[in-house]
Amino acid sequence: MALDEAPPFWWRRHAWQAWAMSPLAWFYGRVSGRRMAAEPAASVAVPVICVGNFIAGGAGKTPVVQALAGHAAHAGFTPGILTRGYGGGIVAPTIVDPKRHDSRDVGDEPIAHAATATTVVSANRAAGARLLLDAGCDLIIMDDGFQSPNLAKDYSIAVVDAVRGLGNGFAHPAGPLRAPLSVQMARADVTLVMGTGSGADKAIRVCARHGKPVEHARVLIKGRTKLKGMKVLAYAGIGDPDKFFDSLEAAGADVVERRAFGDHHLYVEEEIRELLDAAKHAKVQLVTTTKDAARLAGLGKWHDRLFKASRVIEIELAFEDPAFPDRALRTAAKRAERRLAAEHLAEVAS
Repeated sequence: MALDEAPPFWWRRHAWQAWAMSPLAWFYGRVSGRRMAAEPAASVAVPVICVGNFIAGGAGKTPVVQALAGHAAHAGFTPGILTRGYGGGIVAPTIVDPKRHDSRDVGDEPIAHAATATTVVSANRAAGARLLLDAGCDLIIMDDGFQSPNLAKDYSIAVVDAVRGLGNGFAHPAGPLRAPLSVQMARADVTLVMGTGSGADKAIRVCARHGKPVEHARVLIKGRTKLKGMKVLAYAGIGDPDKFFDSLEAAGADVVERRAFGDHHLYVEEEIRELLDAAKHAKVQLVTTTKDAARLAGLGKWHDRLFKASRVIEIELAFEDPAFPDRALRTAAKRAERRLAAEHLAEVAS
């Protein structure tokens, strides 16, 4: 469920709806917590870094995955990105090829990931990981899958949005948590707070109690100086459209109108006509995200028309501690060595 489609009470403290659903949340938390605590069903012979989050919906994982992949390539690794490909029709392990696949096949995020590193979509994460190994990758970065015991992980990063935070603190269906926070925190190696705000304060306090480190990062718009003073109609179908709109304003753009759609939204002709007409009438530039652009190009006459009329805003991630990505890579590599050695000894002993 996308954050903008989530029940409003998920983000309010002391909402009666959450307390009414608390028995269901307790049961869901017990089941999800046990599943998350289970031993991994499979492992692969390379380091595995997982980028996930504590709650349902977007928290900023995509730029983190791409930034880590870029750092890994610079450090001499051949990274591969593993994702389920939300919204795509392909479920079998498949290497994403933007020349053959579109968002209807593999989802929007994998199309964007494929520009950074070899990307595989797979409902079965272990099978997808093996396909990345066959493709020559020596490091796997998982986009989501933090709660899944399907594949052994060597380093897990839990991303928290600094504004939305953890919501009301309840698990599904009373709140946005995917499992009890204490269970999830035990499996996270670090919490990465995205942006600025007080929403992540609770997560930071829980990290302190568990002795887990906290890192910080923020998203910057590439070429932001060119946006200064530009009048734009911004539209986005992502987990948190307001974050995108606010970033445009922070870059100096004059956001005349905001159009927010659901996460992974598939635009229809009527919506496209409305966007094109509104921009023409107001004499402003249409702007959108790379994920939205992946759901436009090549999907039909009207989709192509909107794509060509829109300025696609690219982003980059700035870590507060520039050494963090390399530290994460080194830690994952060392842990993978120990994991593989232990697996070898167990195999010999049996």
